[in-house]
Amino acid sequence: MIKVNVKSMFLALLFVGSIAFSQAQQVDKKVLNWYNNHKVGMGTDKALKSMKKKEAETVIVAIIDSGMDVDHEDFQGRIWTNTKEIPGNGIDDDGNGYVDDIHGWNFLGNANGENQGPARLEVTRIYARLRDRFADIEEADVATEDRKDYELYLETKKEVEKNLAQYAGMVGQMEQFRDQMLPMLPAMIASAIGKENYTKKDVDKWKPKDLQSEQMKQIALALLSGELNEEVINEQIDQINSMVNYHYNADYDDRSLIGDDYLDMNDVGYGNNDVQGPDAVHGTHVGGIVGALRGNGLGGDGVADNVLLMSLRAVPDGDEFDKDIALAIRYAVDNGAKIINASFGKAYAQIPEAVYEAIRYAEQNDVLFVHAAGNSALDLHENPNFPANMFPFQTEPFNNYLSIGASTRVHKERLPAVFSNYGQTRVDVFAPGFEIYNAIPGNKYKKLQGTSMAAPMVSGVAAIIKGYYPELKMSEVRQIILDSAKDFSETDQMRPGSEELVKFGILSATGGVVDVRAALKLAEERTKK
Repeated sequence: MIKVNVKSMFLALLFVGSIAFSQAQQVDKKVLNWYNNHKVGMGTDKALKSMKKKEAETVIVAIIDSGMDVDHEDFQGRIWTNTKEIPGNGIDDDGNGYVDDIHGWNFLGNANGENQGPARLEVTRIYARLRDRFADIEEADVATEDRKDYELYLETKKEVEKNLAQYAGMVGQMEQFRDQMLPMLPAMIASAIGKENYTKKDVDKWKPKDLQSEQMKQIALALLSGELNEEVINEQIDQINSMVNYHYNADYDDRSLIGDDYLDMNDVGYGNNDVQGPDAVHGTHVGGIVGALRGNGLGGDGVADNVLLMSLRAVPDGDEFDKDIALAIRYAVDNGAKIINASFGKAYAQIPEAVYEAIRYAEQNDVLFVHAAGNSALDLHENPNFPANMFPFQTEPFNNYLSIGASTRVHKERLPAVFSNYGQTRVDVFAPGFEIYNAIPGNKYKKLQGTSMAAPMVSGVAAIIKGYYPELKMSEVRQIILDSAKDFSETDQMRPGSEELVKFGILSATGGVVDVRAALKLAEERTKK
């Protein structure tokens, strides 16, 4: 799960769960596919038009996420199928250890077809595990060999208790906002604008002179669009209650339904073939960004039109388990994926070595791993985010790993999304991740935002390059994406999470945003050489 750092009531309403109301007011056909536009996005549309005379090979992209609606109307012909498996016969026909894995695998279920619901955060799991050892022990009595674990116990205990208090209090604030503030907002906005029956045009013309007024303008636009109302706030309250009841609840049981030891990499053979699961909004949206059908008038267009999507359900409402991620990566590699999209992340890991070894396995088999940088507006050089492009114990960097920050369609001062993590040594490049409209389960569509949306942009671009230039190794595709990024390094941009203007070049290794046309041009040059 990619978490958010909620710094105010306004940001809480905007970004909790990375399902936000936004400045876009409503789903405007002109901006549905802004991320594919050549002026404000990645230039996908023009780039693909320029390749009309060439034929692209099909590339399998594994979506390790919350699950995916493989029957979605916008995914027809885009879902990977395991042709070595006979559907529904209850037999592991291909002998890969997974029974009836037709479109992928669900690592968050059991053999009876039941699915894991919400999960704790990793920090909570660690605290719960260590609490049994140290809760009744005085510090002076801790043995020397247990000192490191004891310090981790104190650290996780402090974080869990702090966040429990914060989010429990936030529920009350948001309920107060809903019941008292929300009914008053129209009159407050009218007073600020100086017009009682104001319209969107009036709000657009309004020029706020301070941050509070700017936030009020955003709220006004959200009210007019219907993206801020009682229903939306109730949804946010439910998400925060989930943090209190599940994410930071040390006593919540989030694994016994599956029936394995989540710290034992040898305890395998669990899960089922329900690759959608009970809550596939996030994973379906991510998959749609990579490869939803283009030009059919449904939702937003996918980036690539030469892909098959493999669904690997391993990301719950909470933090993913290291074992599930490691096994999902290996499944993807063993079943033909050339790109793995990883729109998840967390601050703690219990068996990071297993994930590290799985990413190395992908590297050894020429598979690209594309990871979302996270939504906490933090510098990743100072704040860990697993799986990292440099694990603490790692000595050599990966050559198949990309860390992606989220950009917007506003290039003047607001190019990096306000929530995006960043870091000159930890984030490679930025890609569109703000106000992205695409598929969700049940043949529906929704606007979501986050680095979770930016990563599949890059996965799609990588698939396009690999499809048209199959002779390239994925490490070469990775380097082409970086070398061809549109350079914004010397532009002044707001550091995510603040009003401070900094050079965009300090926010990532490239100081750029992915550019599909430039990438294809560079791929052509390098393959000719």
